[in-house]
Amino acid sequence: CGMCSLTINGIPHGPERQVTTCQLHMRKFKDGDTIWIEPFRAKAFPILRDLMVDRSALDRIIASGGYIDVRTGSAPNANNIAVEKVKAEAAFDAAACIGCGACVASCKNASAMLFTSAKIAHLNLLPQGQPERTKRVLAMMKQMEAEGFGNCTNQYECEAACPKGISVDNIARLNRDFIVANTKEGLAY
Repeated sequence: CGMCSLTINGIPHGPERQVTTCQLHMRKFKDGDTIWIEPFRAKAFPILRDLMVDRSALDRIIASGGYIDVRTGSAPNANNIAVEKVKAEAAFDAAACIGCGACVASCKNASAMLFTSAKIAHLNLLPQGQPERTKRVLAMMKQMEAEGFGNCTNQYECEAACPKGISVDNIARLNRDFIVANTKEGLAY
């Protein structure tokens, strides 16, 4: 569900790779080990109490552009729109992001680039997402900045901490889309 928002022994979700906190079992630790449990630390994730942080900044990023416009009425046959296998798989992999915020917590700059790029990629890679492509990129990047997330400096800690294994290739794709969107819209973002 992505709701744990915990750092265990200094690592978001704990020392196991591609595992969320609820999947990390006590048997993974040695008898007598000291376990430090802290909330995710990021300006955009204010601490509510104890080990609970407010991750609604991620929801606001999605709300700013994570949708597609479709005509209402009878639905067209899904097989009428051909999608290349490579693009379909990349979109599906990006859509696997659970929005837990581990990427933000692991980044020295508290960047949300991996999260934002995954949410943008899963729509931008599919034909249905093309009409809003430039608008989506600009809106979601603007919202990410407004929420107080830091900039990406390509340390790739986000990919290492992601329980779903979201690739930093999505960040590179987002950067290309952002340049194109700024050029198309004539904005100096």
